[in-house]
Amino acid sequence: MPLRVTFAEDNYLVREGTAALLGATEDLELVAIAGDLDELLTSVDEHRPDAVLTDIRMPPTHTTEGIRAAREIRSRHPDTGVVVLSQFAEEDYAYELLKDGAAGLGYLLKERVADVEELVRALGEVARGGSVLDPQVIEALMAKRDRMENSPLAHLTTREREVLEQMAQGKNNAAIAASLFLSDRAIEKHINSLFQKLQLSEEPQVHRRVMAVLAFLKGTALT
Repeated sequence: MPLRVTFAEDNYLVREGTAALLGATEDLELVAIAGDLDELLTSVDEHRPDAVLTDIRMPPTHTTEGIRAAREIRSRHPDTGVVVLSQFAEEDYAYELLKDGAAGLGYLLKERVADVEELVRALGEVARGGSVLDPQVIEALMAKRDRMENSPLAHLTTREREVLEQMAQGKNNAAIAASLFLSDRAIEKHINSLFQKLQLSEEPQVHRRVMAVLAFLKGTALT
């Protein structure tokens, strides 16, 4: 039996062109087409497709409707897989989509639509409860992991990161000690250790705190 698919895309030309490609595929039956989030959710409730192919950005906000739709569809219809299409290899979007579980979900770049066989394989995989991630997104995630592993912050202990986070909020040693229920001496020890790991041990005291906070903020931006 052909795979029953619902397709969602707000751009008329892209929607019609992609629908024509999908409609001409023997192993796939296009059961519905939607132009926005509400229309997509309604059509899935009505047609109960095996899989959904949806753009990540649609009305009303043109931000992450595809991710919202994927979560809602998987919640309402666990047997329906969802592949989200994005124009860019955004690892943050991929993480947001898959953070609560990857089963039945896929994230592909829009350029993959031109390879109908690959697209059908992806839709079939999520319909079976598997997951699919675009190779370019995997590369971006690997590069991000490498950045974090090479960051001095990766060498801090959990407690040292907690102290640094408190420091980034502008707290002095006494306030940090009170927040973490530690002694002033313990906080001083953790701070000296993290200064050494961040290679700030030779800097003046005030400057070291500023540089440590900058390292924390830079590292947080990568996560």
